[in-house]
Amino acid sequence: MKFLDQAKVYIRSGDGGAGAVSFRREKFIEFGGPDGGDGGRGGDVWAEAVDGLNTLIDYRYQQHFKAQTGVHGMGRNRTGAKGSDVTLKVPAGTQIYGEDNETLICDLTQTGERFLLAKGGNGGFGNQHFKTSTNRAPRRANPGLPGEELTIWLRLKLIADAGLVGLPNAGKSTFLAAVTAAKPKIADYPFTTLHPNLGVVRIDAREFVLADIPGLIEGAHEGVGIGDRFLGHVERTRVLLHLVSAREESPTKAYRTVRGELEAYGHGLTDKPEVVALSQADTVDAKSRASKLAALKKACGGQPILLSAATGEGVQEVLRALAAGIGETRLRETPVKAESRWEPGRDE
Repeated sequence: MKFLDQAKVYIRSGDGGAGAVSFRREKFIEFGGPDGGDGGRGGDVWAEAVDGLNTLIDYRYQQHFKAQTGVHGMGRNRTGAKGSDVTLKVPAGTQIYGEDNETLICDLTQTGERFLLAKGGNGGFGNQHFKTSTNRAPRRANPGLPGEELTIWLRLKLIADAGLVGLPNAGKSTFLAAVTAAKPKIADYPFTTLHPNLGVVRIDAREFVLADIPGLIEGAHEGVGIGDRFLGHVERTRVLLHLVSAREESPTKAYRTVRGELEAYGHGLTDKPEVVALSQADTVDAKSRASKLAALKKACGGQPILLSAATGEGVQEVLRALAAGIGETRLRETPVKAESRWEPGRDE
């Protein structure tokens, strides 16, 4: 299945059904009076986060969604049926933006969350509603109100506890394959990872989700390489694992390049807890390892971990550091009471 994390969709809720103009016709009743029923309400358009999805690929093949029109009213005071709703099923972590792709409409972070995107039009009144003491036989009815239509953007940001960042060929995919059951593409050339990969890590009777994204290069925020759009998939993570390859001539430059791209992207990525590791340590000799580890320590201001996913060196230490960082951020978080949706005319 192809990975798609952004899609443009047109939606339209259903129009309301028209009210009916009708009169009672019964034997021996000379003035039966109006009995036109009301029209049914148009169908709504909902968005719902469901389990079992991790891509928006379905919206590449269908971009138009229209709810059903309400049924018209009928005689004998029969009200028309409501139009059927339409539900856009999306993965948890999907954000929905307006047509400008900047105005956030909703953020569905948990499975089962629903949001009303477009409300169906109300049905029109039948002629029974217009009967008065002076107008006993009204011959008018209201048409149904039109539904709402809008163009929206769906943008998926994967839900993960920890995220992998680094330059291309820093060993991110190799590390993910070594510690999880994920099977990302691994090759000795840049940008083998073209879309994010997720895996579940188990360490010391604990589990957390690890996300691997395509590598960053200098100027990614300006569109160099494949850009920095995939950084959105680590926005929700609690901790970042920054891998710097021991094969780099200057680990300091490599580290600062990635940190510069994270800062240019924004969205609080540079404020997240960071675990730094000198990866692919098995590819250099002991002297080079020591000198590059010291240079990386000076650049990041902490003690980096020596890591080799191929031999297993430092893997357990890195996973425990990530688990500790995830635990600390969870303790710092406090539950926030959800605000109810504002409605026009509602008292403040």
